[in-house]
Amino acid sequence: MLYMITVNNLTKIYKLGKVETKALSSVTFDIEKGNIVGLMGKSGSGKTTLIRQMSLIDRPNDGSIIIDNIDVIGLSEGKRSKLRLNTLGYVFQEYALIPELTALENVYLPAMMLGANSTAYKQKAKELLTTVGLENEIFHLPKELSGGQQQRVAIARAMINNPKVIFADEPTANLDSISAKTVMETLQNMNKTTGVTIIFVSHDPDDKKYANQLIFLKDGKITEEYV
Repeated sequence: MLYMITVNNLTKIYKLGKVETKALSSVTFDIEKGNIVGLMGKSGSGKTTLIRQMSLIDRPNDGSIIIDNIDVIGLSEGKRSKLRLNTLGYVFQEYALIPELTALENVYLPAMMLGANSTAYKQKAKELLTTVGLENEIFHLPKELSGGQQQRVAIARAMINNPKVIFADEPTANLDSISAKTVMETLQNMNKTTGVTIIFVSHDPDDKKYANQLIFLKDGKITEEYV
């Protein structure tokens, strides 16, 4: 079995003064390469905490995370940053686009940060925007785009460096139902056409249909069903 991600006994504790809150408690699971994984559960179940650990935004208190055969827990910040830029893609709830940059510039920015060939990454950014249905909006600023269009720009940006994994934290939370459907179908299409592994967070039970692997969380622990 080829696993893209293996999580073992992951624990995360937040401290506020003398008060400790265990956000994750001995969470263990595997994710196969090429899967679309839904992290499901109600607000406060630990979904976002879990994806922050897996996506190297935060560090757990205990446990291990293996990504593409690399034990990422002990990596230096420099190596974690390099892995984030080269291997991982990110889609955030708030889109996280730079308002002064066009859609095209927002998409190719991560490739420019890697020092890639400018002609090549600009062409690829155009192709990705076409793939997500925004070929007519490549020179638009974020303020000239709808929320759904901005999120599709974010998906294209996440794909620019040929990531092996995309992490999407509540990617449709700020969208109407039609735009949300388009965004989730865009993620599905990226998975089908490129084989990229996708992990998304959602508290909406209807989003189960977009995943071929589901991980349900309740009170920081894996549970068998959505409750």
